[in-house]
Amino acid sequence: MKSKTVTTLIPFLFVWLWSTGFVSARFGLPYIEPFFFLSVRFAIAIPAFLILIWIVKAKWLRRDQIGVQFLVGALLHGGYLGGVFYAISIGTPAGIAAIIVGIQPILSAMVNRVLFRQSVTRRQILGLFLGFAGLLAVILGSTEISGSSVGLIGLAFCLFSLCAITASTIIQKRYAAGTPLLTGSLWQYIGSITVVVIASLLFGETHAVDHQWQFHAALIWSALILSIGAVLLLMYMIREGELAKVTSYLYLVPPVAVLQTWLLFDETLSVMSLLGCLVVVLGVALVVRD
Repeated sequence: MKSKTVTTLIPFLFVWLWSTGFVSARFGLPYIEPFFFLSVRFAIAIPAFLILIWIVKAKWLRRDQIGVQFLVGALLHGGYLGGVFYAISIGTPAGIAAIIVGIQPILSAMVNRVLFRQSVTRRQILGLFLGFAGLLAVILGSTEISGSSVGLIGLAFCLFSLCAITASTIIQKRYAAGTPLLTGSLWQYIGSITVVVIASLLFGETHAVDHQWQFHAALIWSALILSIGAVLLLMYMIREGELAKVTSYLYLVPPVAVLQTWLLFDETLSVMSLLGCLVVVLGVALVVRD
């Protein structure tokens, strides 16, 4: 009974942790360039995972497993986070980026149905589209986003992020069954740091840092809590659950992030955003209900 309760709470703990990424980005990005920020974040996460692996004596991966996890990390942490961070850094509103990437559960369900003939019930399809509709209401109801425009470059990076996170979750679910979480995550970050370091060099970042407390707080939280805690929870959920159910929880992230920015930064939360949050919750409930 206790184990079932813990398993039930894991997705909601993941949603809260993942949503804090928006808060940490708001704290940190004004003081450092996006790809360099991610490079430092992953450089901290890698030795932290090595220490955890040594403590629990986790099983090392086979050569074929290493390749899969390297690719998943390059796509999930390097491609997805790198694309979103860069889009936001050049002026794309975070909410617009969130809504584009928020299409991911629908895209994942479509890819699985077309390529892998995975069945999706009508109730789950309704839940997925309700989740997207609620997410749209949350974003459009934000006063910081209403009336803003998205540049073509920012849009392109957001679409790249959408494809990257969709591909990574499908690959992880289909080709990484039974992969040890700790050693698998270690190789994911080796793949991701490879991507963001190359991107940092290609985009000509200066690697300058303004050492304000906001930057250090964002870096510590991102590297230790998000890169370790939240990612391990995500990999566990992908391994143990149906992909449509797991990805549907991502719909809850933007509404929770909006609530946090309202509480922490006194941003306006409109009636439309509140209604959107309720619709998102309803959509996720339809998808995950047994």
